[in-house]
Formats: sequence, structure tokens, C-alpha cells
Amino acid sequence: MNTKTLMKSRRGISPILATLLLIVIAVAAIVVTYAWIMTYMSSAGHQAGVRLDIDSVNWQNHTTITLYVRNVGTSDAIIDAVYIGDSSTNLAKQTNVQYDPQDKVVLADGGTITITITYSYQSGTTYYFKVVPKTGSALEFNRKAP
Repeated sequence: MNTKTLMKSRRGISPILATLLLIVIAVAAIVVTYAWIMTYMSSAGHQAGVRLDIDSVNWQNHTTITLYVRNVGTSDAIIDAVYIGDSSTNLAKQTNVQYDPQDKVVLADGGTITITITYSYQSGTTYYFKVVPKTGSALEFNRKAP
């Protein structure tokens, strides 16, 4: 059998069909990528709504600790709970806590709240804190008592 006749007997897809197939594949890839990016961006934007940072910690008379917390996020935060302990795995929810402002709201874009905790602490010990807002991620940090 002649190779020329063998090559002529094989048929491929037409250039128009090949072009349409490539366009369909490209559009499908774009749609999938767009859906993935939009899902990622909406969840990332939601998480960035409340973001707490610690400005300073003030230790007074071995019985009072004052936390100055700032909200650098884009949504107002409401403080739900405050925890303190001598290790990151041994935190206890504090009940003797006062807030200023009293409604526990920390305004977005730089608003601050003063959290005063009545807690008997030892000098030289490192204490671990966790400030939990109703939405968003908790602020966790540690400080050594003077």
C-alpha cells in the first residue's frame, strides 16, 4: 500500500471546528477561574471586616490589667469575651471585665476600646490574652508582667 493513499484516507477535524472547540475550552476555563476568584475574594473581604490589634497593656497594683485594643478593620466590632491565662492552652474566660465604651463596640477604621480586667497577676510571669469579637478572628497575644 502506498503511503500517499494511506495519508489521504485519514481525515481530521476541519479548521473551523477546531477553532470553535478551542474557543469553548477557553471560555469554560475563564468561567471556572472567575467563579473561583470571586468566591475567594468574597470570603477574604468578609474576614477582613473586623481586625483587632493591641495598642498597649497597662499593669496596675498586681490586681488590674488594662488592655487598649484598636479595630483596624472595615466593620465595627463587638467584643464578646476576654480570656487570660499563663499559657496559650490554659486560658480562662474573665468575668470581672469593664469596657469603655460600655456597649463593647469598637468602631471600624481605628476605633479603640479600653478593657479593664480585675485579675491577680505575678510580676515576671508571661500572660496570654485572647480578645474575642462576635464576628471575625480573635486577637491573641502575650505580655510579661512587670
